Amino acid sequence: MPDEGLTPLDIVKFTSAFGAWIKKRANKKEVSIVIGRDARISGEMVQHLVIGTLQGLGINVIDLGLSTTPTVEVAVVMENASGGIILTASHNPKQWNALKLLNEKGEFISATDGEEVLRMAAVNEFEYANVDELGTYSFDTTYLDKHIQAVLDLPLVDVAVIKAKNFTVAIDCVNSTGGIFLPPLLKALGVKEVIELFCDPNGIFPHNPEPLPENLTEIASVMKKQKADVGFVVDPDVDRLAIVSEDGEMFGEEYTLVACADYVLGKLGGGNTVSNLSSSRALRDVTQKHGGTYTASAVGEVNVVIKMKETNTVI
Repeated sequence: MPDEGLTPLDIVKFTSAFGAWIKKRANKKEVSIVIGRDARISGEMVQHLVIGTLQGLGINVIDLGLSTTPTVEVAVVMENASGGIILTASHNPKQWNALKLLNEKGEFISATDGEEVLRMAAVNEFEYANVDELGTYSFDTTYLDKHIQAVLDLPLVDVAVIKAKNFTVAIDCVNSTGGIFLPPLLKALGVKEVIELFCDPNGIFPHNPEPLPENLTEIASVMKKQKADVGFVVDPDVDRLAIVSEDGEMFGEEYTLVACADYVLGKLGGGNTVSNLSSSRALRDVTQKHGGTYTASAVGEVNVVIKMKETNTVI
């Protein structure tokens, strides 16, 4: 039923409100929005509705097709777009879908902005363009390579060191878009062999798509049998990462954050950090060890980003 789930009517209503909010925020004649989706079964249907609605508002659409949440965030900035929409329900099961909304900086919109979009949707505060002013549509398949290149260009990414190790890496991409992105990324980073599990982006999730230890028994078994050095597991839109150690045990998301921060702070000679309140105190200890200041934010990526800006954060 409409208003009780993300029906086609709801998709059009919320896309219309977000598009109108973006137009008001951008305050310019030419407005473009980048969209991308994970591989879940309803994705193509949702994609058609979102594209048509945005064009109907007079907004130009840059469609990345099957993509990842971080890639769409990167593309919004690279395209100098006014916003972005990622069609994904993240780590939720296959019957779910959702719209992740981004501002012109490729950041998730704030809670206050989200409330304004919901208000506009509730009162139908949007106007569609006349036929001569419909938005344009373009399909862009270049962002897999552009995003990988942006990773390779990071000063702390050392391809030569990775290549010299001759790593074997196992991946579980839950039959979504990680299956398109992770293999070429790992090859570009110099990984010798990639063992691929569930890399066909058909949207049929082989297990609960949230990358938690209880859902990752198959990759743990493969790690031990094929003697992989490390395993990477992602959720359907590739913004969640779980790491599996060489013995098939889970490294843990908490340790992932701390290990990465320790490396970055060590290379940069210190700096401030932020994580949300669901994290342990380990990141604070590591940050202080390197002479920086740790700050906790409310849970949610947008809250972490806001706090990062306030405290001049390195990671």
